[in-house]
Amino acid sequence: MVPPPPSPVPSPFQPRPSASLRPAVLWDRVTLTCQGLGTAGATTWYKDGQLWGQQGLDHLSVTESGTYTCDRPGSGHSPPVRVLDDELVLQVPARALLEGDTVTLRCRGRQDNPDTRVRFYQEEKDLWGSLRGTELSLSPLQLHHSGHYSCSGLVRAFHSRSAAVTVTVHGVPLSGVSLSAQPPRGQVALGDRLVLSCTVAAGSGPLSFSWHRKGSGALLGTSPHLELHHVGDKDNSQYRCRVTNGDSMAESDPLNVTVLVPVANATIIPSPPSHQVRAGDPVTLRCSVQVGSAPVTFIWLHNGKEVAQGPLLELRDIDVGHSGTYQCMATNQLGQDGYRMFQALSPDLALEPTAWDTEKHRVTVAAGVSAALLFLLLLVGVIVAWHRWHRLAARKQQERAPPDPPAPPEEGEVLYTHVVVTKRAGASPRATTLQHPQVTNAELRGPQGRPREPGDIYGNVL
Repeated sequence: MVPPPPSPVPSPFQPRPSASLRPAVLWDRVTLTCQGLGTAGATTWYKDGQLWGQQGLDHLSVTESGTYTCDRPGSGHSPPVRVLDDELVLQVPARALLEGDTVTLRCRGRQDNPDTRVRFYQEEKDLWGSLRGTELSLSPLQLHHSGHYSCSGLVRAFHSRSAAVTVTVHGVPLSGVSLSAQPPRGQVALGDRLVLSCTVAAGSGPLSFSWHRKGSGALLGTSPHLELHHVGDKDNSQYRCRVTNGDSMAESDPLNVTVLVPVANATIIPSPPSHQVRAGDPVTLRCSVQVGSAPVTFIWLHNGKEVAQGPLLELRDIDVGHSGTYQCMATNQLGQDGYRMFQALSPDLALEPTAWDTEKHRVTVAAGVSAALLFLLLLVGVIVAWHRWHRLAARKQQERAPPDPPAPPEEGEVLYTHVVVTKRAGASPRATTLQHPQVTNAELRGPQGRPREPGDIYGNVL
């Protein structure tokens, strides 16, 4: 960083001659004062590089010509101050000379004796055209006025020439460095062109510019303008401008550059799908974009007319009045004033809700009930038929099986009954009517020798 120019007010650590011109002269009764950050009363004085005067004093009355400095522990040496005792001395104001100021150089003889035929020189160049008696006025000061000046003239009839005095013209300290952008506020669309400009409210001299981006040590440019072509996402950052004039440096406040991505590829997603929409159903349409920097606004169009805003469009109890085409328009913008707008219009979405036919619906329901009843009847018939078939098969199986052998008779059981048919006298041999059959029984004792009960008799009629 280039140090700022000397201040018109003496710095805290600098000898202060009593005169406001330099170099000082003995006949002005020069007193030097040492100011600094060290301990008061610990001052050391030097003349022409050698210890001089009483140590520990902050003030020194000069009695001899020479170059004086002072020192305090921990603070270092002060800038030098020249004190002259020549016959002819050229003096300039003991302050910082800034570009644009007015300065007067004075050519003085010893004890202020009048001098005549005074001429001024800059680097041995005669400046006679600027003579005004014993003074030379330079106004307005410019950088090319810097250099070594001297004067000559007659003092008490003797020709004399002064020692050279260095005049340094400083540029005006820089201040008020600011940035501006086009587009305004540094908001630029992706792929567009951005121009940043650096301006200085106050300052002079040859100005040098440098551009810097936060997070990058690379130098972006050295002119008052920085132009970025085809801005990309990487250009989202803070930018600063620094300005120097050789004597001072100033820096602008940071400017935020925002790269905005325009909205694109707007689409509508219906729920349920549009081909399944029935009258009386609720339908929700959602609009979204593939790309686009926030904030993004959405406007819904029904048959070309705006009907709602927001990313969702909810249709409750839909009917044939909702039929038609739907579109959503997504927008975002550059700048709060919307000086540049971006839009993306979705493809058309056709919505044709199907109306319910009452008679057709009634017939369809009736047909559905009849089909259900028929199915139940068929099911019952199948079950009954299967059951009958199963019983018939079981019966046939029993008929095919051989009869079980008779169980052995118990005691007292009637083994058989034999009926003897006898012909009646005079009856026809073809008669089939049985007349008074004769029955004989055979009886066995039952268990334990008891006779069978009448009800226990079994027999067959032959």
